[in-house]
Amino acid sequence: MQAWQVHQNGEPGAVMRLDDVDRPVPGDGQLLLKVRAANINFPDALLCRGQYQVTPPLPFTPGVEICGETEDGRRVIANPALPYGGFAEYAIADAAAVLPAPDALDDAEAAALHIGYQTGWFGLHRRAHLQEGETLLVHAAAGGVGSAAVQLGKAAGAKVIGVVGGAAKAEVARELGCDVVIDRRTENVIGAVKEATGGRGADVIYDPVGGDAYTQSAKCVAFEGRIIVVGFASGVIPTPALNHALVKNYAVLGLHWGLYNTKDPQAILRCHEELTQLAAKGAIKPLISERVPLSEAAAAVQRVADGVTTGRVAVIPEGADV
Repeated sequence: MQAWQVHQNGEPGAVMRLDDVDRPVPGDGQLLLKVRAANINFPDALLCRGQYQVTPPLPFTPGVEICGETEDGRRVIANPALPYGGFAEYAIADAAAVLPAPDALDDAEAAALHIGYQTGWFGLHRRAHLQEGETLLVHAAAGGVGSAAVQLGKAAGAKVIGVVGGAAKAEVARELGCDVVIDRRTENVIGAVKEATGGRGADVIYDPVGGDAYTQSAKCVAFEGRIIVVGFASGVIPTPALNHALVKNYAVLGLHWGLYNTKDPQAILRCHEELTQLAAKGAIKPLISERVPLSEAAAAVQRVADGVTTGRVAVIPEGADV
């Protein structure tokens, strides 16, 4: 089969190589999946760079989120078991972690429903307990992770403020349903949030960016607000001043979704059922901005790494349904 492999760490566009390799053989408790669509996530870029919390042995195939087909014909979504990732014609996944693909979504949309939407759901509901009528601020609202949080926030009845970088991404955020859109390149984020909330600030802030985004969050979070730390796409890990959280009465909440796989796997199943119902009602629908063939995967991963994409980019192997 064909598979993209990383033989040395570096930028995705430089180190990913399309190779002819043997089809992987599943071990005990694993399934062989024909890849119907693989969604590109920022962690794929970090894997290529050798900067992710998981460091598979070289060479490996990246691609941490797929919609696949089992050998008995079931359509499923899964996180492939590295080193046999999703940017290939076939991948391996742990059978216990495979979930049914929602009928309401096509292959690319189904592949994109998993990590970003699960992260958003756990962050907003399990960690921050977002309530109807509250104000939710989402950084990088037009990106893959942010767009999921925007849709989930609207589905929960929140007023959603989206922060983006650039006019094109601002338009995407509006189409996603943001009530207020702030272009961080031309507007003062803190002032705009205060103006949109009558000076109160945002009740819940969803931050997959870190760096300056977190600094802004701390200055525009409401009394008894909650800042959800999801990731550090900016490359800068903040060092928050805890005395500031004390004097303003807000909470800083960490979210590592992958821990639920080992700590509370039943919660992931319940979350998937909720997401499937929301998709069936049309309340959420992953934004797929690009569908590229397997041959273009490396360039697409590099675009995601560079932060120039909106929504999700899906890789479709030859012969798979688009």
